[in-house]
Amino acid sequence: MKKDKIKKVTNFIIKIFWIFIIGSVFGFVAEMLYATVYTRTLVIRQGLIYGPFVQVYGMGAVAYYFLIKVFKEPKDAFFAGMIMGGALEYLCSFFQEILFGTISWDYSRFFFNLNGRTCLLYCVYWGIIAVAFLKIIYPWIEKIEPLIYKKSVRILTVFLIIFMTFDITISALASNRQQERRNNIPPKNDLDIFLDRAYPDEYLDKIYNNKKNV
Repeated sequence: MKKDKIKKVTNFIIKIFWIFIIGSVFGFVAEMLYATVYTRTLVIRQGLIYGPFVQVYGMGAVAYYFLIKVFKEPKDAFFAGMIMGGALEYLCSFFQEILFGTISWDYSRFFFNLNGRTCLLYCVYWGIIAVAFLKIIYPWIEKIEPLIYKKSVRILTVFLIIFMTFDITISALASNRQQERRNNIPPKNDLDIFLDRAYPDEYLDKIYNNKKNV
């Protein structure tokens, strides 16, 4: 009985992790297409140093998954997605500014914005994505779910979890060190020296090309 429970929990974690990965990759593609159309030049936007990931979309996808368990009607999913997406955008922007002294979006020029961190228009976008998740993505995830529990995919999942843990950690450390450099704080240890050499400002600014200092 205990073994079955452990297996159930493990499968749930694997499923949530892959939803996060799928959402993060979708976010990378969506941001690239939006920026390319808006600027009429090819723009690559990443949320992490390595790989095609924008993690705020990954977190949104996970939140959508739990929302779908409660709101099964498109209308309900739309309004729940609006609220959830707006709250997620606001919190991500808030903590990015607090932790790293930067922001990646500013909606101050839009009507009905909240401190420039989220706005009605983009909340509507989040609501539309929630409906698309309900009608298209969620059924597809349910359909392929048995595949992610295969042994080969489990092995891949382990390696990918290790990689994502490293990617998120090094991205956070490099961004924090960049903030220290902006404040003229010299390196305090070997890790800071490594971050200065491996991830200089020019390199990070190229990756996070929509980031602004505050």
